[in-house]
Amino acid sequence: MTPRLELRHISKSYPGVKANDDVSLQVAPGEIHAVLGENGAGKSTLMKIIVGAVQADAGQMLWDGQVQAVRHPAQARALGISMVHQHFSLFDSLTAAQNIWLGLDRSLSLDEVRQRVQDLSAAYGLPLDPERPVHALSVGERQRVEILRALMTRPRLLILDEPTSVLTPQAVETLFVTLRQLAAQGCSLLYISHKLDEIRTLCERCTVMRAGRVTGEVDPRQETAAGLSRLMIGAEPQRPPPRTARRDAPVRLSLRGLQAPPDSPHGVTLHDLHLTLKAGDILGVAGVSGNGQQELLRLLSGEDRRAPRGTLIWTADDGTDHDLGPMGPRERRALGLHHVPEERLGRGAVPVLSLAQNTLLTRRDPVGRLGHWSPSRAAALAGRIIERFGVRAAGPGAAARSLSGGNLQKFIMGREISAAPRLLIVAQPTWGVDVGAAAQIRAELVALRDQGCALLVVSEELDELLELSDRIVVMAGGRLSPVLPVAQASVERIGLWMSGLWEDGPTGVDAADASDASDETGSAHVPA
Repeated sequence: MTPRLELRHISKSYPGVKANDDVSLQVAPGEIHAVLGENGAGKSTLMKIIVGAVQADAGQMLWDGQVQAVRHPAQARALGISMVHQHFSLFDSLTAAQNIWLGLDRSLSLDEVRQRVQDLSAAYGLPLDPERPVHALSVGERQRVEILRALMTRPRLLILDEPTSVLTPQAVETLFVTLRQLAAQGCSLLYISHKLDEIRTLCERCTVMRAGRVTGEVDPRQETAAGLSRLMIGAEPQRPPPRTARRDAPVRLSLRGLQAPPDSPHGVTLHDLHLTLKAGDILGVAGVSGNGQQELLRLLSGEDRRAPRGTLIWTADDGTDHDLGPMGPRERRALGLHHVPEERLGRGAVPVLSLAQNTLLTRRDPVGRLGHWSPSRAAALAGRIIERFGVRAAGPGAAARSLSGGNLQKFIMGREISAAPRLLIVAQPTWGVDVGAAAQIRAELVALRDQGCALLVVSEELDELLELSDRIVVMAGGRLSPVLPVAQASVERIGLWMSGLWEDGPTGVDAADASDASDETGSAHVPA
């Protein structure tokens, strides 16, 4: 069978790095083909060459057996090539439907696009309001826009770069049904993911890359996750040891009936949130994207100062309470509260600034007593973060936008972890990060916990939360479920609670401490 896509000896270099080095690859019609590699292995560059966003220095691309020189993305779309990028390419001021319409050939009116978005959303289990502006969407909802935009083009080759990084297990299963249907209809798929179990479940062949070169090709269905990990990074990642949270630890943060109306027309109202976070405790927050996580994170970080007085309390070492509500982010960082947002470019880092300059967003180390920042101290701090967290970058002077998504995530996480916070709030800590780097980030978070830091981790990867957390709470409809000790949690139970169904019981307390909350036969609670 003539391959749908064939790459022959593709090479691409940037100053100081060879992103692709003599890469060859074939994808058959109807095949689901994985591309696996650690951060910086050259996967994203290779995909950009296929869609015409980047031009190769050497090599050939064949489409249905014919040599093609794809010079721009519009030419790739004309061939039938679509891509869901890891970094979103959306206009914040436009609606979801308008963003999708911009990527089409104008054969459909905007009204027709809105209707098709609703139809596709229902058919593929990717709920999305086409009229919501993108700036009001969470990361998970923005990813749905990207996926639906690609499906609207009826592609012959669909490239997916980390498509499930912020989807729930139920949404992932639904997406896999869709992808298998597309493959059965003859669409070829190139699938990039760091989730090894997904690759083993979905894909028929897997090309492994390391340092820009192809190091092997395997049938992932015949490999274990540990075997794929060894092929990718040369070792099996270490899992953090389980640990029971200390009940006698001092309280760091308390939510006492926290509530707030939405801060945008399409936002989520937060209803009477109660929660206690102690030193040396990792509390995981699960939930379908768009159920109030963004609103809660903005209130906790200080971006939104509308928390009613007495509902968001910081407890100092001497036991005195401080109302965080009126404090801004800088005042909260002075207390020891640090935050890693879910959006890397634009909020976690300024794309055009160097890594050294980006340290100044949240760190005072490079700033002298007179308020002047020292470029040499900023560069030294960035250099230490790069070395400690294995960030692949040209150096402290490299622009943030020049890093791969996973490497930028490692830098941002390293910037906040190395600040030795007393409370760290993290959204999607290992989004788009390879298994080796994810294991390192989790180990660093566990080390912080063991040093007495309190951590609140918001993630849509249930396996990550179950591995990392001491306790887990679910957010649905702007409300919080009872808190489960991780020993009582399971993917099935958390998945049910993510739909808004949980047993009656007081929220914000351990289910083990509330007899009615720990009874599996209790009546279901459905948030309004």
